[in-house]
Amino acid sequence: MTQNAHITGTVEYREGDGPNIVIRRGPCVIEETELDVTLSWTEGDARGSAAMPIADYRRYVASRAIRLDGATAG
Repeated sequence: MTQNAHITGTVEYREGDGPNIVIRRGPCVIEETELDVTLSWTEGDARGSAAMPIADYRRYVASRAIRLDGATAG
């Protein structure tokens, strides 16, 4: 499932064994599978993407660091 969203708080991912990298705030596209989520975004002329475990993604959504477009605050 693909969905538009916005990063509204601190959302981090890790490339391999490297340090956590913060995803900039703003619009993104989310592709969700049963096991993980891929976030994609643009920053100027550059494009970025990151995969994260579904549990981490759900935690970011619950804390409102990721806001799904069309979702209302509860």
